[in-house]
Amino acid sequence: MVTAELAGSFEAPLYGMLAVAAEIDKMDWAPGEKPVIAFNGQPMDETVTTLLWDGEWEVTFVTFRDMGAAFGIALVGIYILVVAQFGSFKLPLVILTPIPLTFLGIIFGHWLYAAPFSATSMIGFIALAGIIVRNSILLVDFIRHGSTGQVTVDLLIEAGAIRFKPILLTAIAAMIGAVVILADPIFQGLAISLLFGLLSSTLLTVLVIPAIYRVLRT
Repeated sequence: MVTAELAGSFEAPLYGMLAVAAEIDKMDWAPGEKPVIAFNGQPMDETVTTLLWDGEWEVTFVTFRDMGAAFGIALVGIYILVVAQFGSFKLPLVILTPIPLTFLGIIFGHWLYAAPFSATSMIGFIALAGIIVRNSILLVDFIRHGSTGQVTVDLLIEAGAIRFKPILLTAIAAMIGAVVILADPIFQGLAISLLFGLLSSTLLTVLVIPAIYRVLRT
């Protein structure tokens, strides 16, 4: 067992692990001597040398795995609720569309602050799902109640204009709360995810949702 602590610019174990892997690749190994790098589980082949990462990385791996599974279950639950509310299997796909859009802002925010994508960043991404779905429902519900048959461009523009204010106010309120913890070294990832994820998804939701709705309904 070899133990070590990260220092310097590395704040998450994955970055240090990738740096070690890069250094191993640079070395001149004899045939069959280069170790195989494993990130989880016990080596299946004991005839070859294996570098197995453990410790803090194992905790990180399990955390992201469990949060990913919880996020999937949450999406299924949201889908079922929207199907029960609107009686359509296609409409929830429209409503859930903005969730991936939040990731665009999250990636940009982490790049801007040179911050690692941590467990708290993932928590912020999951938390955004409920807020963004609410904004989508506001738009879709207005469009459904305003249409008498065919969905027109004028109706979509009107829905975006009228519903934009409550959507924007909701986003600004959550973003103000995120700004307060932006400088916190532990919860900075959560703040970045909320702040930039809300910013990108709010701007894109009022454009993407009406467009997708028109494509699926006409």
